[in-house]
Amino acid sequence: MNRSLLAALALALFLLRAGTAHAEAKTLRVASKAFTESVILAELVTQLERSTGIEAEHRAGLGGTRLVWNALVGGSIDVYPEYTGTLLDEVLSEAAHRENAVRPEAVSKAWLEQTLAAHGVGMTAPLGFNNTYAIGLTVARARILNISRISELVQHPELHFGLSNEFMSRRDGWPALQKRYGLPQSNVQGLDHDLAYRALQSGGIDATDLYTTDAEIRRYGLLPLSDDLQFFKRYDAVLLYRLDIEARWGNGAVQSLRRLEGRINAEQMIALNASAKLDRVPESRVAADFLQQRLGVASDHHQAGALSTLLARVAEHLFLVGVSLLAAIALAVPLGVIAAHRPRLGQVVLAIVGVVQTLPTLALLVFMIPLFGIGTVPAIVALFLYSLLPIVRNTHAGLCGIPSALRESALALGLPRGAMLRLIELPLASPLILAGIKSAAVINVGTATLGALIGAGGLGQPIFTGIRLDNSSLILQGAIPASLLALAVQGLFEIAERIVVPRGLRSGAQQ
Repeated sequence: MNRSLLAALALALFLLRAGTAHAEAKTLRVASKAFTESVILAELVTQLERSTGIEAEHRAGLGGTRLVWNALVGGSIDVYPEYTGTLLDEVLSEAAHRENAVRPEAVSKAWLEQTLAAHGVGMTAPLGFNNTYAIGLTVARARILNISRISELVQHPELHFGLSNEFMSRRDGWPALQKRYGLPQSNVQGLDHDLAYRALQSGGIDATDLYTTDAEIRRYGLLPLSDDLQFFKRYDAVLLYRLDIEARWGNGAVQSLRRLEGRINAEQMIALNASAKLDRVPESRVAADFLQQRLGVASDHHQAGALSTLLARVAEHLFLVGVSLLAAIALAVPLGVIAAHRPRLGQVVLAIVGVVQTLPTLALLVFMIPLFGIGTVPAIVALFLYSLLPIVRNTHAGLCGIPSALRESALALGLPRGAMLRLIELPLASPLILAGIKSAAVINVGTATLGALIGAGGLGQPIFTGIRLDNSSLILQGAIPASLLALAVQGLFEIAERIVVPRGLRSGAQQ
């Protein structure tokens, strides 16, 4: 029975993955990282491709550099915007250091193209702007401290730095910057990039890392400190794409990408970021307007209504939760039965599912990508794994809590073990089993919001978009339905308990 269940689960996952891959094979998949500029650039690409008749899909806000690069190399996406400095320091760092090609301006185009081609990746020429890093303070704070250069931070070890999480660990980030300038600051914490700007404005931190094309620099009156030791490299925006897209969609797919080469200068990019972040124009609309005004491309941009968008997100969320929960029930209940009937093996089973539960959710999602790509499949697998512990543990506890006298009586009456499990043990344990399933379902509703970071959609999409754009209404569009959905799931399980749990056990539990 257990082998059959495992085989059925494996087959279901294979069919789900195969079906997703078949649908995606017809669609050019454009991705962006989790910041506004990347989303806008990816929208430009998506709408340009659609204008040539290619079916293109934008998967927005997929997280950090490594996640998106691995998705590109693995074939889960086809195109995404990147920066030359990031390419050398994060993506091709080992090859770049072997060639002593650590600064973008010193790298030959032929070397870079050859190195990328070894991964099956091509690159456009720069789009026209350099979005490098800077360290910034508010103008008022900089005047009080009399600071205008990074080297002058050495005189102020008391300053509190709030740096973006990615910058904290990058090769060209905080550790290397601190070493180069000999910075003494020890009060340094990682923050979301957009939240760091708000913390800077409120006085919660003294300094943060800036992207030089961010609209918030002007909005919050920030001063990018002079990089007097020239630590930061050039970060020219480019588009990375899989070399096989030309074979799959024809030469027009690559030609559409090249239409953006040299067409966006720094001032224009700042203006596009400001439209999205300050004026709160949807990124898809920002991209459509730019294409119309600068390239004369009439986009098929269409902004779906708020209600239809919400219903689509709820449907995606329910799909993630429902499929993962059903798969978990199919495996976890038998595992709980095995754990109860075979104590030594049961300790191993409980330990394994317990370890899975301790893994950070985002880390587990990232671990799924090399196996299942991005999208719904890795999110479902991760949620499935997180659902196992409460169901296995409660099934085990419910069965172990049955008085031994009842089992002995059933055996004395000649009842087979299978019938005893079905007619006596599982009904008696049903309150605890159902409670475990309910816990798993409610946890999954909340955890599924993180699926948006790997392109799985759901109610996490408006939440993370709202955080990135500092738009409370967008955050609430995801947070409120997710909370209501969790309450609805809990209510449904209360009803299910009245149906599934025998009346005598139910009334006893209430007393």
